[in-house]
Amino acid sequence: MARWLMKSEPESYSWDDLVRDGGTEWDGVRNNAARLHLRAMKPGDEALLYHSMSDKAVIGIMRVAGPPHPDAKDEAWVAVPVEPVRKLERPVTLAEIKADASFKEFPLVRMSRLSVMPVTDAEWTRIEKKAGG
Repeated sequence: MARWLMKSEPESYSWDDLVRDGGTEWDGVRNNAARLHLRAMKPGDEALLYHSMSDKAVIGIMRVAGPPHPDAKDEAWVAVPVEPVRKLERPVTLAEIKADASFKEFPLVRMSRLSVMPVTDAEWTRIEKKAGG
């Protein structure tokens, strides 16, 4: 199983929206590197949901619910179905992540504009620990 981080502006689509809907198509990503990451996803992979812009924090854990497929809005791009797994006990902020030297190579720190990125097992575990899990 691979692990990922996927960003969303909470004003556009938040954790609460994901829970209310029971899942969604993760679409609208228009970055070549992020598209490659979406294509690499497999059902059962997990992803951290990161609220960008206003919150700047990891909020919850999602699961890839099906295979990647062409984005309905533009078939040159990729969409992936996701579903909520659980909300973190407490959000882990970008400031906390940047203050922790063990995250110096984390793509969220190094490539802050990338909206979909891989997460190593060590990074995942560290974020869960910071969240109280």
